[in-house]
Amino acid sequence: MNYKKAYLILEDGKVFQGEHLNSCTGIGEVVFNTSHSGYEEMATDPSYFKQILTTTAPMQGNYGVDSKFWESEKVSIAGFLCLEMQNSKRDSSWLDLLTKNNVPVLQGLDTRALTVYLRDRGSIWGGVFTDLNVEEAQNKIEIEKNKFATKDWTSLVSVGSKAVFEGGNPDGPHLGMLDFGFKKNILRELVQRASKVTVFPSSSTSEEIMMEKIDGLMLSNGPGDPALVEKPVHTISALLGKLPIMGICMGHQLLAQALGLKTFKLKFGHRGANHPIKDLNKNYVYMSSQNHGYAVENKETEEIEFTHFNLNDDTVAGLSSVKNKCFSVQFHPESHPGPHEAAYLFDDFIKMIKADKLKTPGAFGSQEDQRV
Repeated sequence: MNYKKAYLILEDGKVFQGEHLNSCTGIGEVVFNTSHSGYEEMATDPSYFKQILTTTAPMQGNYGVDSKFWESEKVSIAGFLCLEMQNSKRDSSWLDLLTKNNVPVLQGLDTRALTVYLRDRGSIWGGVFTDLNVEEAQNKIEIEKNKFATKDWTSLVSVGSKAVFEGGNPDGPHLGMLDFGFKKNILRELVQRASKVTVFPSSSTSEEIMMEKIDGLMLSNGPGDPALVEKPVHTISALLGKLPIMGICMGHQLLAQALGLKTFKLKFGHRGANHPIKDLNKNYVYMSSQNHGYAVENKETEEIEFTHFNLNDDTVAGLSSVKNKCFSVQFHPESHPGPHEAAYLFDDFIKMIKADKLKTPGAFGSQEDQRV
């Protein structure tokens, strides 16, 4: 097929040429993911909000689409870049779906060179354009970047009102989730272990959350700079020690801030399904699924213990605080895409809740559970 040319133009003026598979254009932060599969999960993960996704695996769309793999109700990415996209009479379903959602698709550009450039240059914004007018493109990128520079992105993807889901375990706890752009598979992991799950908007107060009489609170993943997510940090601070809390990705970063730690921007982020994690509690290493551009400072206190580290760059990947009844991880134990080796953390969360509830009358679960 003969495709029109289009260009990925970066804010510093660097240009990558590719074949334009639809008529869409878009601007966002350009990132890369090293997963071998999972294009649907990545594109529908709200943590990718306002990002142009580069896939290092060469072939995309080659196994079609299926909504059961979606991690939210809509496509979150601002662009999709790949070496080759499935686009034939037999199947063009992934390309069709991206086009329907107004996501620009470029194939045939040198994704290896682009990935190396992003690793060397660091995080950078860019856009997919049909005209090679670098100066005009840079102006548009600058305007769009400034529009989002000081925004709390989690507020743009969080649920608008409280939502309640029936759990799969009648003897399980009532779990809450403070939503910063949660992946559906986090909800699935909670639902199968809980009697009920209540999802709260990111703007919820500690009083509103405690009124629901939940037994434990999950802090979800989400997009953007955690330092700009101010109100939820105050909410989390007010809940510390009152009930068990677990955080994932953005939730980990916000919990860390509530505990007095700072976050910082990584040079090019961690995105992929093959990131090695050292688990200090269990004393072993496993692969993890990751998608984030920020990390927590390595500064232990008397109340905080670091439990996991990323072996690629030795950044903090998990922490816990016994006094404050909380723990969190920087990676995704719910996977999708990626390995399932860290799914035990959801079980650890339930065990923490059980241990906490057994100290007080009216603990959930069967009498047998309460005798453990």
